[in-house]
Amino acid sequence: SFLSADEFKDMSAATSGKFGGLGIEVQMHNGFVRVVSPIDDTPAARAGIMPGDLIVRIDDQAVKGLELSDAVKLMRGEPGTMITLEIARETSPQPITLELERAIIKVTSVRSQRLAPTLGYVRISNFTTETGKSLSAEIAKLKKDAQDQQLDGLILDLRNNPGGVLDAAVQVSDVFLNDGVVVSMQGRDERSRREFKASQGDELDGKPLVVMINAGSASASEIVAGALQDRRRAVIVGTKSFGKGSVQTIMPLNNESAIKLTTALYYSPLGRSIQADGIEPDVTIRPLLVSEDKNAGFAPITEAELRGSLRNGNKKDEEEDQDKDEDAKADDAAAEGEDIDPFADAEKLAERDYALYEALNLLKGLVIATSKD
Repeated sequence: SFLSADEFKDMSAATSGKFGGLGIEVQMHNGFVRVVSPIDDTPAARAGIMPGDLIVRIDDQAVKGLELSDAVKLMRGEPGTMITLEIARETSPQPITLELERAIIKVTSVRSQRLAPTLGYVRISNFTTETGKSLSAEIAKLKKDAQDQQLDGLILDLRNNPGGVLDAAVQVSDVFLNDGVVVSMQGRDERSRREFKASQGDELDGKPLVVMINAGSASASEIVAGALQDRRRAVIVGTKSFGKGSVQTIMPLNNESAIKLTTALYYSPLGRSIQADGIEPDVTIRPLLVSEDKNAGFAPITEAELRGSLRNGNKKDEEEDQDKDEDAKADDAAAEGEDIDPFADAEKLAERDYALYEALNLLKGLVIATSKD
């Protein structure tokens, strides 16, 4: 495809981590604009746009029949101006209308926090030229803040990450690998094959690693997940990834425009092509919604509810013992300090992010299993 001077400038800005727009990665699909992924902390993400959404109308303009570049131009505009999108979503019987405010998108590629005294969580929202360095810095921060400065395991969240710079994907994989191939590229000519290898030094010291992916994880995200899966360095959890495994080469022209060519395919260390197939997780975790309604769903019948059932003569004593146990737990938590475990309330984490809740449970199991080896 041909990139005008403005389009080439916007693409260069996007890979550096700052650009204008709504904050969504898009592609054409059956004549409509399909959302690959919203970017964290952007107007699109805050409005609730989801991977797989089809944008069918932009303000008063129907998208059907437009080129992707024309649709993108309609969504661009001055920061602070409003735009209305009509979206078709598989789970919604009616079109969804969203009103968004355009903004300058400044992407924080890497963020982290502790999930437990010695367990960390790192979220990579996209791959820019600074992602590798930022990841190393966040891991060092997690180690410093962890109990006894010991990090026993890590969750790497690549959900809804549309990808980005190839070198960043290699650098992120290299953070957790000591050596060997990370990814290879192969074009039509066998002589064009290139391999990217990891250098010595696993910054997690071989500790358990869980990588989260979903249908919004594409390109560079899939390179990282595929490398860590093939090298048996991480357990991949979530749902099947997007399947974007082709290589685009940008050829700048003299008039500040450029030509973008698809020139090769990516292959994982074991020779798997990501294109159209994606990465299958080792453990499938579907995006379920945990209701806050305590009365929701079917409540099983217990012996105590049966007509004429016998009462437990020790129930009063048992309730008192239970109250004492809960008070003791509360005292212990207060003594340790509330900032030790920001996600101590497992029920709230399950309600907010069920997949992360399950990934954390898996990581805890891996830490216990490896500590016994």
